[in-house]
Amino acid sequence: MANQWLFKSETYDNCNCAVNCGCQFNLPSTYGYCQSAFVGNIVEGHFNDTPLAGLNWAALYKWPGEIKEGNGKRQIVIDERADEAQRVALETIISGGACEPLSNLFSVFASTCSEFCETLFLPISLEANLELRTAKVDIPGIMRSSGRPIINEFNGQPFHIALARPSGSFEFTYAEIGLGTTSVTGDMEMAFEDSWAHFCVHHFNQDGLVRERSRLTAWLGA
Repeated sequence: MANQWLFKSETYDNCNCAVNCGCQFNLPSTYGYCQSAFVGNIVEGHFNDTPLAGLNWAALYKWPGEIKEGNGKRQIVIDERADEAQRVALETIISGGACEPLSNLFSVFASTCSEFCETLFLPISLEANLELRTAKVDIPGIMRSSGRPIINEFNGQPFHIALARPSGSFEFTYAEIGLGTTSVTGDMEMAFEDSWAHFCVHHFNQDGLVRERSRLTAWLGA
């Protein structure tokens, strides 16, 4: 029987693009190349009978040009608290395996990478408030990042902008938009400052993206 799994993560992503990230607007990247760091906490999940809720994860990517041109590099980091079965399960999912081909973010990005670094099992500190567009990440020896809301230049208040993707996305149905600053060392060395960040719920299963209204849309009052 095929693997049955669920991966529902509250995720912070910071990439090197300006606020109009080409991935979300069907545009070229800001600088002609792409670098991105995803960090999340699994709020609900399992891989067959293996529970995954409560674990943190990270996926780091670099492409020398546009993502669609390939030749990318990837490294996965998995919460050191995961037991052996959980480590295997998370590495399988984040590698883009055990799913319909190209049906979620991980599978699509894996198809554009030609270099895969050793998976790391480390403590992942993640403090994130998706509604407020704030995040703080510390993976010792590998990554530090902070996320913040965009600030309105006229009144100094947080500028609330969100992105809805009711169709056409393999990543999310809704995301809050902010800014992030990230530095990564080791095999995936990269750094970017005050660049595109989004805060979303990644909700996948073996068939692909699970489309349902995100809890982040509660402010709509409907």
